[in-house]
Amino acid sequence: QLQLVESGGGLVQPGGSLRLSCAASGFTLDVYAIGWFRQAPGKEREKVSCISSSGGDTDYANSVKGRFTSSRDNAKNTVYLQMNSLQPEDTAIYYCAADRFYSCSPPYDYAHWGQGTQVTASS
Repeated sequence: QLQLVESGGGLVQPGGSLRLSCAASGFTLDVYAIGWFRQAPGKEREKVSCISSSGGDTDYANSVKGRFTSSRDNAKNTVYLQMNSLQPEDTAIYYCAADRFYSCSPPYDYAHWGQGTQVTASS
């Protein structure tokens, strides 16, 4: 069974940090670009970041640029999203997804999705 599982979410004070993990089972991630998405209540899903299959290319939404960093360890079949300087507007459910294409450039085909992990930045 092909599966992505996110972990590492939680409650953090504004200005704090979290690191999300996205682990794959049933398939290897090293041929997939991985996107991180988030969805807040009442809002549309937003693409936060992308990391290419090799890890050599990354892309970020303007709203998180300079605060979030995506990385990957293909030997561990895991991708990470380091989130620093979290703000209340970052509160959302965060999802990782595997793109059948290897780069962060179009076209996209996010074939596999995780179940999501809640991130809440609040005092």
